[in-house]
Amino acid sequence: MADTMIEADGLFKSYGQTRALAGVSFSVPAGSVLGLLGPNGAGKTTAVRILTTLALPDAGQARVAGIDVLAYPAGVRRQIGVAAQDATLDGLLTGRQNLVLVGELSGMRTGRARTRAAELLELFELAGAADRVVKGYSGGMRRRLDLAASLLTRPPVLFLDEPTTGLDPVSRQRVWEVIRDLTGSGVTLLLTTQYLDEADALADRIVVVNHGQVIADGTPRELKERSRSAHVEVTLAEPRPEAAGVIAPLVGGRVSVSDHGLRLSAAVDSASGLATAVVRALDQAGMLVDNIEVRQPSLDDVFFALTGAQNSGDNNGSGAKGTSAGQGGPGAGAAERESQGAQA
Repeated sequence: MADTMIEADGLFKSYGQTRALAGVSFSVPAGSVLGLLGPNGAGKTTAVRILTTLALPDAGQARVAGIDVLAYPAGVRRQIGVAAQDATLDGLLTGRQNLVLVGELSGMRTGRARTRAAELLELFELAGAADRVVKGYSGGMRRRLDLAASLLTRPPVLFLDEPTTGLDPVSRQRVWEVIRDLTGSGVTLLLTTQYLDEADALADRIVVVNHGQVIADGTPRELKERSRSAHVEVTLAEPRPEAAGVIAPLVGGRVSVSDHGLRLSAAVDSASGLATAVVRALDQAGMLVDNIEVRQPSLDDVFFALTGAQNSGDNNGSGAKGTSAGQGGPGAGAAERESQGAQA
């Protein structure tokens, strides 16, 4: 098994006048999870389609499991499982029939495909609906069945494009457990997701793309530390107008005052001992502190810091909302939609 199981090297891709990828490069070591994040239209799905042999780049190279994607696409397909954004199931077949069919098309003997299908139906809690036609499944059930289909041949490399979109919280947690079990057994996984808490929980490393370019690469912790978006919040026992000036030398930005002067907040570096230093400074100035909290940056903060400001500068974009990535502009989104129809 190659030490690097997924590698994109200088990938470029344009659709008409819209550039979907502009020199994207990243790699994924064996047995790890890479979270590929970015606003809609940033180029995530285009990169995944190239790596899974469903689209051709205009320039650049890609390798999966040590195999050149452009030179030997059939060899790559034998090494990967893919769960795309849109389910690829036959609504007129039952869940079991769909899985067995996928197994047979992948070269498995019928008996082995049936056994493996039964295992996966149980794993994804679909055994009770195994012999119902898929058009009667809920959206979440269809999504789980599609994920099960990507695992039929026990591939060493998995590409999951927004795998938990539409799932209820319980099903989402179950998919997370399956992903952790897979990586624990040595499977390499590339995950795109709109849920930043999902990337934070599952990814060993995160690559953020925007406007077709990589704008950040690192572990979740590294990206949070680089964002310098931690905040300190201090609640005083009584209003003291001079309190802001006391803590100003200890923080990294302007001190905001609210609740009639009782609450102070400011951006800070994520340094240890900060809370103690702030309380000590206020105490020495004769000010009593009721509460102090240093809020460490979340991946939402990182995402907004990296992409929100850029997108807010044009008329088409918007920043992240809640735990879901923000929307890209129509031009970039058109490239992603057009990429869905790209030919292998």
